[in-house]
Amino acid sequence: MSERNTEGDTRPGPTREDGPGLVNQVEGYLLWQARVAEAEDRARAFVAALDWLTATQRTEVEKRYTADCLARARGDLERIARRITGLRQEYEERYRLLRARCLATSVACTALALVAAVLLRCLT
Repeated sequence: MSERNTEGDTRPGPTREDGPGLVNQVEGYLLWQARVAEAEDRARAFVAALDWLTATQRTEVEKRYTADCLARARGDLERIARRITGLRQEYEERYRLLRARCLATSVACTALALVAAVLLRCLT
């Protein structure tokens, strides 16, 4: 689907099908940018106490500290994503088994009701 901007040009725009995925991507991007800003702030605070560093050293320490914080954050996110995937598979399997049990119970109850109806009919 396309959208008209103020100049009248058409460009690809989001569709209804993109909604949840697009929202998740934007949310993820914004959360990561907040994490980057937090890491940079923490790096500046860390370096501020090291007044004996030169400007070049200060910049290098800030860069390394920020990179370390972001690497740790990425590792945490990857572990969380793996755990979520595992839980999803586990719950999907449980749901599949529950559905099968419910279907089997329904079939058994229906068969029992049919047998009872036939027996009642035969007895009368």
